[in-house]
Amino acid sequence: MLYFAVKAALSGLIVAAVSEIARRSPGIGALVASLPLISILGMMWLWHDTADPVRLADHARATFWYVLPSLPMFLVVPVLLRNGKGFWTALIAGCALTIALYLAMAFVGPRFGVRL
Repeated sequence: MLYFAVKAALSGLIVAAVSEIARRSPGIGALVASLPLISILGMMWLWHDTADPVRLADHARATFWYVLPSLPMFLVVPVLLRNGKGFWTALIAGCALTIALYLAMAFVGPRFGVRL
């Protein structure tokens, strides 16, 4: 249980740090947010828990393929905000697009040899 609490606390601290940095400097906050810190931590935790190189390699490859459908959200949200849409509307639209693209990746990807 302590191990889980340490993992959760460290991951939460990263998210909190990103929001504080972004409040002071949106560009630097975006840089820190774009770093794959959570993915790296996830790989470290997975390695610690399993020490299975095949599982870790599969996880890293699947993470790559799931990052791609999330990227358009970072274009849609600012476009909607700059065109007068409210924050929640823009965020929900960006998340809905991301979910649709995740589903598309899950169903279409395997047809092109992408294993998730």
